[in-house]
Amino acid sequence: MARIHPRSPPMIDGRISQYSSSEREIFTVWMKSLVINSNGCTVYSSKGEVVFRVDNYQTRRSTQVLLMGSNGEVLFSIKRKKLLTFGRWEGHKLINSRFDKEGEWFRVKRKCKILRRGRITCHVILGCNNTKTSCYKIVGLKGNSTLKIMDRESRVLAQVMQKQSMGVGVCFGDDVLSLMVEPHVDHSLIMALIIVYGMINNKL
Repeated sequence: MARIHPRSPPMIDGRISQYSSSEREIFTVWMKSLVINSNGCTVYSSKGEVVFRVDNYQTRRSTQVLLMGSNGEVLFSIKRKKLLTFGRWEGHKLINSRFDKEGEWFRVKRKCKILRRGRITCHVILGCNNTKTSCYKIVGLKGNSTLKIMDRESRVLAQVMQKQSMGVGVCFGDDVLSLMVEPHVDHSLIMALIIVYGMINNKL
């Protein structure tokens, strides 16, 4: 039986950040919650350890989703704003055990659906309060879990693909994905943006 998790874990430099690494990281994203009768997803490291989780007790198409760490601590609250043509999502980060109430940590705005013809393109504005700058872009296809997250110079910072077994090339189910994150990128922020993408595709 093929293993879901890669066998060789990357080197992690804890001095940079709790959720970043000096090496490229590979994660496994399982689009299932560990909680019975709950919608969500679970993210495993290359060692097979739970790193992030989403346990949504509501039905899919929720207006709010919480990204948690392995111990259940909330890292981000992602909220969907009701707009007609242009979708918008806001992410609030937990700071000192409280959500930042002065402003969102990031904002995601989807380009017009009518002109994209099945392609999903979103612009991400990072930062809090009055220091917001447009930095990232999310690109994917409607109804498809694969996506790329790029910086303003179109360099790929993270990529989600369907997971394949190592050495064999056999794909797992549609709910088992592989996440690649480049060095010195905040893994928790990347996961928050992947959650937004999942909300766009009504997966969460």
